[in-house]
This record gives sequence, C-alpha cells and structure tokens, in this order.
Amino acid sequence: MKTGTLAEFCDVSKVFGGKLALDRVSLKIGRGKVIGLLGPNGSGKTTMIKLMNGLIRPTKGDVFIDSRRPGVYTKSIISYLPDRSYFADWMDAGDVIGMFHEFYGDFDREKAESMCASLGIEAADRIKTMSKGTREKMQLILVMSRRAELYLLDEPIAGVDPAARDYILTTIINNYNEEGTVLLSTHLISDIERILDEVIFLRDGRVVRHESVDDIKEKEGKSIDDVFRDAFRMTPLREVK
Repeated sequence: MKTGTLAEFCDVSKVFGGKLALDRVSLKIGRGKVIGLLGPNGSGKTTMIKLMNGLIRPTKGDVFIDSRRPGVYTKSIISYLPDRSYFADWMDAGDVIGMFHEFYGDFDREKAESMCASLGIEAADRIKTMSKGTREKMQLILVMSRRAELYLLDEPIAGVDPAARDYILTTIINNYNEEGTVLLSTHLISDIERILDEVIFLRDGRVVRHESVDDIKEKEGKSIDDVFRDAFRMTPLREVK
C-alpha cells in the first residue's frame, strides 16, 4: 500500500481575466481519506479541482499528483466528476458504460452494471430521458467504478433531492478505492459531514483551515457545519437611512 502525499500545491496562484481565483495556496493531501473541500460559491473549489485534473494550469506555483505534474500519467490515476453532465443526449446507459470500459483500464464494468441495476437503470435507457437525479447518479456510478488513486468530485450533491443525496454519499463511501483519496467539493456541509475524515476551508482563493474532522470537533465542541458557519458568517449590512 502506498503512503505519504498524494497531491500537493506549492505556492499556487491562478488568475482568470485579471481576477485572482487562487491566492498562494500551499497544502498536502494524503492517501486513504475522504476530504471535504469546503467554501462558499466562488471561493476557488472548482479551480483547485481543475488544476489537479490538468484542465487548467497555475498562473504561479506548481501542482503535483503522485509527485508528478498533471499530464497523461496523472489522468490515469484520477477519476473526475465535473459539476455538470458531459454525456451526449443520444447516448444510452450501455453506451457510456462501454465508453468508460474502453477508455479506463481500472474500470470495473460489473460493478457499474450492478449499481445501475440496483437503480432500475437498463442498458437501453437514453440519457435524455433520465431525470436530473438519475443522470447525476449515473455519472457518479461511472466515476466510482474505477479503481483510481484520487477521486475529484465537484459538487456531486448540488441540485438533487435529499433521497438522492443519501444514495450518492453511500455510493461514494462504499465504492472508492480505500488506498486512494476522495476530494469532495461542496457548500452543503451538513449533508456530507458524516463521511469526512478531513476538511479544507477555502475563502477568497485562500486555504484558511486544513484539519482532521476529529481534531476540529474535539477542539471546537461543534459540528463541522457549525464551525463552517462561524468561520464564514457574513456581517449584515447596516440599513442606510
């Protein structure tokens, strides 16, 4: 079993159109953990995930995955769930399972088909006829059916009903490679708190806290959701008279 650092940011900044999306981020992510990447909308969560996945490059600094810069090798060990669907409407469930099986050497087709069957998804079911919640589940099934080293999940529970959230979280915790790490981005803290080992708090592109859930609860005597709300509470604007 591999040990040590799986992903590392070394003084990373990212600028989009003159706006600073990440500001001198330095952190290390270990193996065998479920980590919450937590922050308000616009705090830099998706930017960090895209940098790790090699979809964008840092303006300054370096990102390493398994001691290598993002590239062909790192894509082979990362399983990525973007924050929006990328399936073509004409595809059916069998098409997308076949695509993942052909493209990824670590893809477990039997696991994917079994999870689809548990949801009543058949191979001939068209993507365009699926509900939003079912499409979200289908995408997650494919991502979690890989034996990856790093799972990057960008807002996997946003926009789905509470029952679907429970299914998604159960699927994550029961199916990831335990020698790998899940990095889960969200602003819905209370829904995911029960599955987290560590949290990373982001504010305005900066890491303001990176700590184990147990240590935070022991020190603060509060839930992660309450600690997050305290850390990011906005002071109401005074009424102008």
